[in-house]
Amino acid sequence: MDIKNGNMALNPGKFWFALDNAAKIFPAVINANVTSVFRLTAVLQHPVKIKSLQKAVLIAEKRFPYFMVRLQQGFFWYYLEHLPQHIPVEPDDGPLCRKFPRGNLLIRIPVKNNCISIECSHILTDGTGALEFLKTILIFYSEVCGIEIPAEYHFNEPAVIPEEEYEDAYNRYFKAEVPPIVKRSKAFHLHYSLKSYPRFTRLNAIASIEQMKRIAHEKGVSITVYLISVYLYILQEIAEGVNSTGMNKRKKKLRIQVPVNLRNIFPSKTMRNFSLFVMPEIDMRLGHYTFDEIIKSVYLQTKLETDEKLINKNISRNVGSERKLYVRGIPLFLKSLILRMKYYSLGTNQYSGVLTNLGIIDLPAGTGELTDYFIMTPPPPNKLLKINCGVAGFGDKLVLSFGNITQSMEFEEKFLLFLKDQNIIIEQETKE
Repeated sequence: MDIKNGNMALNPGKFWFALDNAAKIFPAVINANVTSVFRLTAVLQHPVKIKSLQKAVLIAEKRFPYFMVRLQQGFFWYYLEHLPQHIPVEPDDGPLCRKFPRGNLLIRIPVKNNCISIECSHILTDGTGALEFLKTILIFYSEVCGIEIPAEYHFNEPAVIPEEEYEDAYNRYFKAEVPPIVKRSKAFHLHYSLKSYPRFTRLNAIASIEQMKRIAHEKGVSITVYLISVYLYILQEIAEGVNSTGMNKRKKKLRIQVPVNLRNIFPSKTMRNFSLFVMPEIDMRLGHYTFDEIIKSVYLQTKLETDEKLINKNISRNVGSERKLYVRGIPLFLKSLILRMKYYSLGTNQYSGVLTNLGIIDLPAGTGELTDYFIMTPPPPNKLLKINCGVAGFGDKLVLSFGNITQSMEFEEKFLLFLKDQNIIIEQETKE
């Protein structure tokens, strides 16, 4: 393969391309605890056949060559360079979502019993891109195992990889004339003490999609809006129980960061990062909110914030800043210091929690029958955020995966107890 000016053509040799707009901040903030690595897991009906999986991964690598890259450091920016190595299929016996060593691929496939996971750095892709890759592996794995799959899913090595699949779609949809979005106020953060290293653990809880959908629809909202509302309601309950100091009184905004897949708004087939965030909030200075008041507020805020014009403001802020000549001319070590500060001032300071919902996952016949459910594990939260939640649905199983770096399980316990009080049955809970 060969790249010139970041454009890939399927020829022998190496290729490289610049980090997309969302990826640029991660090299500056990554450490042993804040890894920016997320995990998607397919839980199968039967134990994994390792040799069949390895064959499937080798096929998938040919279909997605732009994932075979490592992070490299230039004078002004980091970039991704082709690394002619195979994606490691390895025992799942290490810490969850651990940092990738320097110079390695930014993707790995941990395997344990009947679970096939894919761990990716956010430098490489987002949840949607990683999910497409995992689904492709599962389809090829099914075929290698002798399961019949629909003809349209049979693999034919492409002569050319469509450029749209590895484009920086933020740059494609950037509009210079759109004014950037304004900075938000600081938000409330949970007060729990941190665990020692390795800090990151998760609690997985499984509920019925149909049951969750019915309860949400009774409130006139989607499952995502319903879960955001539960998140805010539990945060409010915890915040009201904290002895407020003068500092905390100024941070009574409760705000949840919710990734939005921009491919549903702007046409793009990119497999790199292409998501932004909505941040529905409640202001506790205005008094206590009932759950129904929170649902109404979250519904209206998410409708407004996913408007295409407001999304354009977010893209304008993010892409516009990196295009300025004085920014482009700053050496990388200074850029990294600035990005690290902005990660907190324009990032985590502004929200109290994160909820990532991959939605309902579909698989073709055969592969779908092989699979039981999926788990979405977001990257380990930083020491300010402390807790986050990933959601994935398949069949009739909706899995909530709570990531936690603290010594307390209060938030998760209150969250699941609230669901049970709403007559949502939690079929299974597992802590790792």
